[in-house]
Amino acid sequence: MIETNISINDIPVIEKKPYYLETGNEISLFEAAYDGKLPVMLKGPTGCGKTRFIEYMAYRLARPLITISCHEDLFASDLIGRFLLKSDETVWNDGPLSRAVRIGAICYLDEIVEARKDTTVVIHPLSDDRRTLIIEKKGETIQAHPDFILVISFNPGYQSVLKDLKQSTRQRFVSLQFDYPPAEKEAEIVSHEGQIDMETALHLVELGRKIRNIREHGLTEGASTRLLIYAAQLIRRKVPPTIACQSAITQPLTDDSRLQETLNDLIEDIF
Repeated sequence: MIETNISINDIPVIEKKPYYLETGNEISLFEAAYDGKLPVMLKGPTGCGKTRFIEYMAYRLARPLITISCHEDLFASDLIGRFLLKSDETVWNDGPLSRAVRIGAICYLDEIVEARKDTTVVIHPLSDDRRTLIIEKKGETIQAHPDFILVISFNPGYQSVLKDLKQSTRQRFVSLQFDYPPAEKEAEIVSHEGQIDMETALHLVELGRKIRNIREHGLTEGASTRLLIYAAQLIRRKVPPTIACQSAITQPLTDDSRLQETLNDLIEDIF
């Protein structure tokens, strides 16, 4: 049997500083959790900046970042690793979680509740004082590198009862609550990321906030900061604002013709 593992040099740190605008005390809280080797849970709506935040913190802490997008077909072996046949030999390949544990990376499990329940169990020994990862297929227990930290995210407002995060998992994490930024800061983000003027960015943010206020009328999700940035990027490329907003905001949010008409009326009012 041959083992094929990975060194820290194979996963470079983020060299270019990601743009991130702090809206509270999330940076100091994350740094305190990292210093205390505490696992972190990021809670907040879709597209509000959770992933950008963890990229920024990886840069700030100069640690490699391994991101895993969770889904219902994610098996434990996809995280931990598996044996493979290579040139008539059995080769062990570490999965992304095992690599992160060994080299001391930040491991980010995005939308953790989308993963299979039996898959999330493997993170439990990593998210308490044991800080270990058990690889049953190899009979190996890995002690986490001192610089390793486990981060998970989920959107509590979107998940159904069947896809909520179990208390046995939730209570293993320090939680940071995220939401859409205050209007002025959100406009600054949209202006920077979409490379448009502040006046147009403020109009987009106004639209986003009006849409978020009508969620109870049938929308499952409000307009995220991400969608506002997409609209801004279209506007920057000379797409008329009403068309840009319909394409980047209305259409992704709903297929319901009546809701689309309501959203398009809001767009017309603002632009």
